[in-house]
Amino acid sequence: MAARPLVSVFSLAGEKAGETSLPAVMTAPLRPDIVQFVHTNMNKNHRQAFSVSVRAGKTVSASSWGTGRAVARIPRVGGGGTSRSGQGAFGNMCRGGRMFAPTKTWRKWHRKINTTQKRYAVASALAATAVPALVMARGHKIDDVPEIPLVVDDSVESTKKTSAAKDVLAAVGALDDVEKAGDSKKIRAGKGKARNRRYVLRRGPLIVYANDDGVERAFRNLPGVELCNVSRLNLLQLAPGGHMGRFCVWSKSALESLDSIYGNSGKGLPEPQMDNADLARIINSDEVQSVCKPAKAFNKKYLRKKNAVKNVKALEKLNPYAAAARIAETRAVEARAKSRSAVLAKRRAGRKEKKQYKAAGQAFYNKVSQQGDVCEDGQFGL
Repeated sequence: MAARPLVSVFSLAGEKAGETSLPAVMTAPLRPDIVQFVHTNMNKNHRQAFSVSVRAGKTVSASSWGTGRAVARIPRVGGGGTSRSGQGAFGNMCRGGRMFAPTKTWRKWHRKINTTQKRYAVASALAATAVPALVMARGHKIDDVPEIPLVVDDSVESTKKTSAAKDVLAAVGALDDVEKAGDSKKIRAGKGKARNRRYVLRRGPLIVYANDDGVERAFRNLPGVELCNVSRLNLLQLAPGGHMGRFCVWSKSALESLDSIYGNSGKGLPEPQMDNADLARIINSDEVQSVCKPAKAFNKKYLRKKNAVKNVKALEKLNPYAAAARIAETRAVEARAKSRSAVLAKRRAGRKEKKQYKAAGQAFYNKVSQQGDVCEDGQFGL
C-alpha cells in the first residue's frame, strides 16, 4: 500500500507530541446517497409501537335503522330522552366515532439493512470526518482547531474531571464547538416538551476513544458532546441527520486501531468507482482525444419559414397575382403619401382665391339689404 499522509498527535496542552499515519478507511469514497439511505432506515429502529385503543369510538350501543326511513344507514345510538339518541356513531365521519383506519401496534416499525451497506456508510462517514470543508459545512466551529482529523494523546482517556475535559478541549481549539452547542439549547416546539424531551440543542464534537479510563464520565456532561468506543462506531453519531462531516476528536490508540478494524485483517474497505473522478480532465486528455472521431460539421442550413401574409416574396411563390396586387397597392400608398403635400397646397390656394371675393360679395349683400327702393337713384342698384 502506498504511503499515507501523516497526522499530528497533540498533547493535552495543545502542543504537537508526535505523528501517526492516516488510516486507510479515511480515504474511502464519499457516498452521501448511501449514508442518507442507511441513516434513514437505522433511525427507525428505536421507535416504540403506538396505536389507538381498539375500543376508542365504539363504547356506545348503536345499530343502523336500515333502509326506508330516508336517513343514512350509519349506525345510530338507541334509546330516547336525550340528544345523543339517534345520532350517528362508530363511523369516522361521526362525532365521537373512531378514526379512519385505526392504527395498530403490528405496523412494520423496524427496518433490516444490508450489512455491506451499513459498513459502506460508516466508512464513508469516517472518511468525511477527515475533510475540513465537510466538517465546516455541517456547522461545526473549527476555526481554532490546528488539524483535521484532530488526534489527542492517549492520556485523554484517563481524564476524570469535567473541568479537566474542558481544559483539554480549549487547548486543542474544540471548545468553541461545545459552546456553540450549549448556546443553541432551547425548548422543543410541539408536544415533545411534555414527553420528557423538553430541550433540544445542536451536536458538538464526538470523542472517540479505545479504552474508557474515566473519559466517559469526564466528557458526558458537556453540552452537545458525545462519546463512542472505536469498536462500536455508530452511523447515527458519525452522520447525524444523514449529513456527513461530524467533528471528531480521536485518541491516538483509537485512530490507530482503525487499521485493524478496516482493511485486510478486518472489514473490507469499499473501492471507489473511479480512480480519478475528474471527468473533464479525462475527456480532454491526449489519450482520449487522440482516438475520438472529429466533431461532425453540420453545413446544412435550414431557412426559416416565411409568413406569406407578411412577406411579399413568400406570397409571390404561392400566388403571383396577389403579390403583384399587393405591390401595386404599396406603391400607390407611397405615391399618395408623396403627392399629399402638393394636393394640400393646391387646396389651400383655391380657398385663398375664394376668400378674395368674399368681402365684395358681403358688401353688396349689405347694400341691397337696406330698406327702401333700390330704383330711386335710377341706377337700379348698379
